[in-house]
Amino acid sequence: MLQMAEPAFRAQQLWTALHKNHIDDANQITTFSKKLRTRLRENYLLQPLRSMRTLQSSDGSTRKDLFSLYDDKAVESVLMLYHKRRTVCVSTQVGCAMACSFCATGLMGFARNLSRGEIAAQVYYYARELRKSGEELTNVVLMGMGEPFHNYEESIQSMKLINHPEGLNLGARRITVSTVGLVPEMQRYTREKHPFRLAVSLHAATDELRSRLIPINRKYSLQSLIQACNAYTSLSGRRITFEWALIKNVNDTEEQLQHLIALTSGMLCHINLIPLNPSPKSSYRRTEDDRVTHFLDTLNKNKISCSIRVRRGLDIQAGCGQLAVENIQ
Repeated sequence: MLQMAEPAFRAQQLWTALHKNHIDDANQITTFSKKLRTRLRENYLLQPLRSMRTLQSSDGSTRKDLFSLYDDKAVESVLMLYHKRRTVCVSTQVGCAMACSFCATGLMGFARNLSRGEIAAQVYYYARELRKSGEELTNVVLMGMGEPFHNYEESIQSMKLINHPEGLNLGARRITVSTVGLVPEMQRYTREKHPFRLAVSLHAATDELRSRLIPINRKYSLQSLIQACNAYTSLSGRRITFEWALIKNVNDTEEQLQHLIALTSGMLCHINLIPLNPSPKSSYRRTEDDRVTHFLDTLNKNKISCSIRVRRGLDIQAGCGQLAVENIQ
């Protein structure tokens, strides 16, 4: 604002317009003169993404948008409606370098990182959409396309924007960042004492299987990953969430279940069992319901906190990367 010969207080007005009121068009900032609004429109991009395709699940519980970015790259986000929660799952990268074998985004390869603004803009988009019907966003998860800790600084700063008391002001405990297990970044996250929830995509309890599903495990083994998790829970006092996408005849076996119990017994953790939302281009299939229930019951009997994630968006390719992969074919 100073560079535009405007008084400094205009910066606060612009901040409020963008991060609290989620305005995406400079013409809507009525506290600014028409001349200033025109200058902003001509020189700056207030809305870094636009929805070019929207899919709505048949039961109305899930909405998925494919967003086009300034450079015509595409990412996707998902809004999930639960009984009391309104949760948005956002992307942090265009594509992903982790190449997890069961993930549609892994088929894309890696294109580029998203900026903090592009990550936050996905959240603001759904905040605007919800407010149209008198509702408010309650939870944000960085679990869409990309590995958040591979884009560490922008992911952290986006969560700070979403959490900012003069912005969306979403509580830190309602914001979750997920990682496949980039151990150095997990250690940094622990040292920096960020207040946001941490989830780890575990998916296998032996190095042999995890390395097949998640190639980064060849660099950061289960032992080093669990050490990083224990360091996090010890220093923060907060439990860690392990994500486990149940894949038929792959990681839903009795052997994997027993290894999972041995791995997590005594840890301050919660295991989120997720029946796989399979990509049409993948040979992997979801676990049968009775196996899902068996995992839940056995973990409970061993006093390991766990739950089954409610399945959403099966009819709209809600698994991360599925729509974007289709878009680039």
